[in-house]
Amino acid sequence: MKRARVRIYGIVQGVFFRANTKEMALRLGISGWVRNMPDGSVEAVFEGDDDAIEKMIKWCHHGPATARVERVYVEYEEPRGEKEFKIIY
Repeated sequence: MKRARVRIYGIVQGVFFRANTKEMALRLGISGWVRNMPDGSVEAVFEGDDDAIEKMIKWCHHGPATARVERVYVEYEEPRGEKEFKIIY
C-alpha cells in the first residue's frame, strides 16, 4: 500500500482535470481525493497498491486531452486508510 500527494501545475483547472482524475483513480482501484487550489494548480492524494499509484502519477503528467501540464510534484506519505475517491469542492 502506498500514498502519494501530488500537485499538478499548468492549465489544469476548467479542463475537467478533477473529473478525469476521479475516473482514472476508480479504474485503477485507487482511493483518495482531488481538489483545485487557489494558485491554479490541482492537488490530489492517491492511496492504493504501488503499481496503481505509479500509473496514476504517470497519468497526471499529461492529464485529460484539454489540459496542459507543465510540472508535477510528488510527495510520498504514510497511508491513512482512505476508503473512496472524491472530488473536494
